[in-house]
Amino acid sequence: MGVNALAADDQSDPKARLEALEAKLAEKRAVDEPTPHMDEHYSQAQHAWRMVIELVAGLAIGFGMGFGLDKLFGTAPFLMIVFTLLGFVAGIRTMMRTAKEMQKEAEAHAAAAETERD
Repeated sequence: MGVNALAADDQSDPKARLEALEAKLAEKRAVDEPTPHMDEHYSQAQHAWRMVIELVAGLAIGFGMGFGLDKLFGTAPFLMIVFTLLGFVAGIRTMMRTAKEMQKEAEAHAAAAETERD
């Protein structure tokens, strides 16, 4: 758009100028937008690591508690096995809760995208 076109726009309808400006801005925004796929990739990786850490933490805490109680009470590996299994169950339950959170978040995001399209 040259100087002559700007001079011609100054005298035209303000509504038409506003629409032309909005069209130019939308074009620039479309070019400058980051790709959402990469954001989603990092988000999924973060969720995966969170779930792995939750499982390992449950196992480690259960093992530690069982080992400590075994030493305290002198009950060989009995409490260590029981508490390790309980830690595993707790880790799985926490992972399932995280998966439900992720599902609800994905559904809310999809619903928001659907209403945005309409």
